[in-house]
Amino acid sequence: MSLPGLDLEKLRGKLGDGPLSAEIVEGGRSNLTYVVTDGTQKWVVRRPPLGHVLPTAHDMAREYRVITALKDTNVPVPGTLFLCEDTEVLGAPFYVMEFMPGVPYRSREELGKLGPERTRAIALSLIDTLADLHAVDPASVGLGDFGRPEGYLERQLRRWGKQLDASRSRDLPGIDRLHERLAERLPKSTEATVLHGDYRLDNTLVLNDKITAVLDWEMSTLGDPLADIGLTVAYATREAPDDSVIANVSGAPGYPSTDEVIDHYAKRTGRDVSNLDWYIAFSFFKLAVITEGIYFRFSQGKTVGHGFEQVGALVEPVVAQGNATLKEN
Repeated sequence: MSLPGLDLEKLRGKLGDGPLSAEIVEGGRSNLTYVVTDGTQKWVVRRPPLGHVLPTAHDMAREYRVITALKDTNVPVPGTLFLCEDTEVLGAPFYVMEFMPGVPYRSREELGKLGPERTRAIALSLIDTLADLHAVDPASVGLGDFGRPEGYLERQLRRWGKQLDASRSRDLPGIDRLHERLAERLPKSTEATVLHGDYRLDNTLVLNDKITAVLDWEMSTLGDPLADIGLTVAYATREAPDDSVIANVSGAPGYPSTDEVIDHYAKRTGRDVSNLDWYIAFSFFKLAVITEGIYFRFSQGKTVGHGFEQVGALVEPVVAQGNATLKEN
């Protein structure tokens, strides 16, 4: 039986001759992920969301390219099998990669069941893996032209400001001031690395308390590496309930403090993190805009899902965290 967006009969010819079955992987907010099996082997199929339009069809090729490029580095990624850009097969471009064992931990409750020692080991493995990604020379793996690092932070701030304007439907105290303060203090990037763009624990798989695969590369590009670690810190310290629509691991016993996480990253990479508050504050701004966008679509009746009815109340606390992080001079 096929699932929405996945025609198993059309896929069968590309994965062998036997009958296929599939299940959709829950938890994604954008592109769709399926686990497909013929009863002997398992594969993962990744495609754009339903209703996807052709102008952004290159996203699948982009994800496929970066995962394939990183296969011989220290960054754990699934092996890629093939990219299919023939929209006659599934109605949109898609790619197939190997199935990787592991767990995507999404909440402090899930981590709490492991105990503090295991939780700490997983958190440090998450940062070690990010350090390994930022140590990759883009040109050496064929990604020298993967993005435009010049002006990356300025473009990001402008982009998320436009996203906020597109979702405005109510007054959000402090959010415009946060945007202004970020613009006033825009740092100057000193180097560019491969960025994941949405690096957090539930975008990885964990096995034996180690990161075994980094997933969901749809936001990847070349840019300032501190943007990745800033977002990772913001995700882990965001104030929200466990059943929030955005993953939350803060407060799990054993999870390192923000200072420990930053210090571990700095020691692993040798980077100057003295200005990391700006990147964390920007990440809170970005999370506030994403959450407000979900609220806006929900309030317009354009999206449904568990927890969406409470999502509007999550925005102001995140804005407040951003302003608190961006301390006054």
